[in-house]
Amino acid sequence: MVFVLNKNKKPLNPCSPAKARKLLKQGKAVVHKKYPFTIRMKELKTQETNKQSYRLKVDPGSKTTGISIVKDKEVVFLGEIHHKTDIKQKLESRRSFRRGRRNRKTRYRKARFLNRKRQEGWLAPSLMARVDNILSWVNRFKKLIPIQDVSLELVKFDFQKMQNPEISGEEYQQGELVGYEVREYLLEKFGRRCAYCHTEGVPLEIEHVQPKSRGGSNRVSNLTLACRPCNEEKDNMLLNEWIALLSKRKTKRNKLMIENIKKLQPRLKKSLKDATVVNATRWKLFNELKEVVECGSGARTKMQRIALHLPKEHYYDATCVGESTPEQLIFKTNTVLQIKAKGRGSRYRSGTNKYGFPIRYMPKTKYICGFQSGDMVKALVPKGKYKGAHYGMIAMRSTGRCDIKDLKGTRIAQGIDSKFAKILQRFDGYSYFLQKRTS
Repeated sequence: MVFVLNKNKKPLNPCSPAKARKLLKQGKAVVHKKYPFTIRMKELKTQETNKQSYRLKVDPGSKTTGISIVKDKEVVFLGEIHHKTDIKQKLESRRSFRRGRRNRKTRYRKARFLNRKRQEGWLAPSLMARVDNILSWVNRFKKLIPIQDVSLELVKFDFQKMQNPEISGEEYQQGELVGYEVREYLLEKFGRRCAYCHTEGVPLEIEHVQPKSRGGSNRVSNLTLACRPCNEEKDNMLLNEWIALLSKRKTKRNKLMIENIKKLQPRLKKSLKDATVVNATRWKLFNELKEVVECGSGARTKMQRIALHLPKEHYYDATCVGESTPEQLIFKTNTVLQIKAKGRGSRYRSGTNKYGFPIRYMPKTKYICGFQSGDMVKALVPKGKYKGAHYGMIAMRSTGRCDIKDLKGTRIAQGIDSKFAKILQRFDGYSYFLQKRTS
């Protein structure tokens, strides 16, 4: 289905692609937006009214959020929002650069500790970004289609139940470390020997299986014991990366260590980071949408999805959220719009190496020859290596040359003249590509 706006950019009922092509061919409408595809009528008709109401359904997730728009039994739109997952790392990098500059270039300033107060309901920037992405797209869809109701999956994860399905009663208060200190617990768990090479009788160090620099936590299930040589050799690698490195040098020691690591992997518990994100943001979303929201539990969503014989996908979960889900669904779309949050650039005016020293400088203006990096364009190259038509995102250079990337980020044309490019849609902080719906 194609979204339709009137001359004053007010939402009308969506139409079929065939009708949209007819209106565009007759000159009665123009393309308003490429993603999601929207047309705008040229003439304002007094009889234009919205006799239908649509429901927007949202299945929030840590990395991907499912979106679905339905009317009674008809599903007219499916989509997925892919959230940014590197915000914490970027904030830490910025903080380290700033501290370095202050230590080098400014006089000493006394530390300030208790002069800042967080507002009630404060969420970390990495969590708030996910909430803002969802709210932003709820508001965008309300401008494209007459939405009257919103359904939201309000789910809560029981972390201890996820780790131990048979837990009950006072076991909730005891936890994994009851009766132990961390080091003593690890010594008992790994038999007082290195978890990687099984060396005994040497000093053992507490080691993070997933390094903290790679997003690991201090949970006891992410800790193990290692001797100094193994700890230094593993460095900040993940276990799979270390196995790949050890397999290149086929020695007896390395083969033994690979076997030990593979035996260790099933004993490690799955990270609860994604479940924590959903738990932390669910009430913020509910409070922002509570005037028009219908809530549904995760168990209801799963039950209804199974009853409708739908595969496990985020957009199908969104379709099955809430009590309003009908017993039968008619899909009016065969594609899923993949929406990936990219951000709007950074304030860095120079690119840096891993030590924070500048190695290249960026243009002083975002717009070069009328284009901004990230704009959706159509490039008609008349000759040369990249002769032909190219559709995708443009990456501008100061010289006026540009690269064209497809909607998945793969470079399909490099160093072509920007005069061959024609704008299709301005960059709005997201990248898009269409995917076939899983049947």
